[in-house]
Amino acid sequence: MADLKGKTLFITGASRGIGLAIGKRAAADGANVVIAAKTAEPHAKLAGTIYTAAEEIEAAGGKALPLIVDVREEVMVEAAMEKAVETFGGIDILINNASAISLTGTLQTPMKRYDLMHQINIRGTFLCSQKAIPYLKKAENPHVLNLSPPLNFEAHWFAPHVAYSMAKYGMSLCVLGMAEEFRKDGIAFNALWPRTAIATAAIDLIGGPEVQKKCRKVGIMADAAHIILTKPSRAFSGNFCVDDEVLASVGVTDLARYRFDGVSEAELLPDFFV
Repeated sequence: MADLKGKTLFITGASRGIGLAIGKRAAADGANVVIAAKTAEPHAKLAGTIYTAAEEIEAAGGKALPLIVDVREEVMVEAAMEKAVETFGGIDILINNASAISLTGTLQTPMKRYDLMHQINIRGTFLCSQKAIPYLKKAENPHVLNLSPPLNFEAHWFAPHVAYSMAKYGMSLCVLGMAEEFRKDGIAFNALWPRTAIATAAIDLIGGPEVQKKCRKVGIMADAAHIILTKPSRAFSGNFCVDDEVLASVGVTDLARYRFDGVSEAELLPDFFV
């Protein structure tokens, strides 16, 4: 089976949650992981900083480079990628994981919150992709993976939270366009989205432990991402993947290990957009 040994991953928002889980899965192969996130000091309610994430990456078997990065700031992104290349010799994989969420209707969404979602989700994804592409062109098997949904343009996914939906679908539109634009360069652009809600610190903060127990563990997204990132980039690009479907494609259909004890498949909370 292909692995990520020696590959360098640049992961935005990797101080906790799904981004960190993807980094740790790659680290288990012996990968280099650039943790590009804003949290340098402990958050009052959310565990994890770029430095604790780096410790976990290295404990998992990889090499870590924690960098303070706000994906809205072009100069910071450029400098972080230059530092990654200086440290590890190149960038093989970009994970656009950083995201902001506000599940509010049109009248309940302050423009400050609208701007935050669109600056981080769409602009941040576009910016990080743009700055990574020159380095990815030099990689042997370059991948960009956006944590964004399949392009299901149905009204019921927009009506309750149109601002958030536009921001997330914008990340997926980057996949649609860039996969074709850079196909000749052999850079894969794909999206990955969970079938169910995923148990992260943010979910725990919003819904508490009872809601978190009805989510799958972050490991399912990490394992699905690993399968995608080890595929030949020229043969697998422009796809909108769902975690359980990716696992099924390699024969993994028993997903019990991704559930919390005592929770049935029927009790799991479906995610948005699928």
